[in-house]
Amino acid sequence: QVQLVESGGGLVQAGGSLRLSCAASGSIFSINAMGWYRQAPGKERELVASISLGGMTIYTDSVKGRFTISRDNAKNTVYLQMNSLKSEDTAVYYCNADVVVPDPYRTLEVWGQGTLVTVSS
Repeated sequence: QVQLVESGGGLVQAGGSLRLSCAASGSIFSINAMGWYRQAPGKERELVASISLGGMTIYTDSVKGRFTISRDNAKNTVYLQMNSLKSEDTAVYYCNADVVVPDPYRTLEVWGQGTLVTVSS
């Protein structure tokens, strides 16, 4: 059993910053890509940013230059630093990871429960 637990969401004024964290726990051999998705009311879930095991990053265009994704492989944790927040960033943010588990070795796609980010204008 593998779990992803997110933290760091909340209410912030436009122009402010928040840092999201997502820690993986359980029977983990390794974690490949980790990422953050978001879903705003009435919209589909979209990829915000992802980071590979080696540290390569991808960002959706709307957050480039404002958000930074990083990871601590020793802690099985991924972070999302969000600066210059806008009202359109308001959404539930979900952590996602491709986790390699042992016995037998296989890769599982795991999702967190989501954390709400609300940006007031």
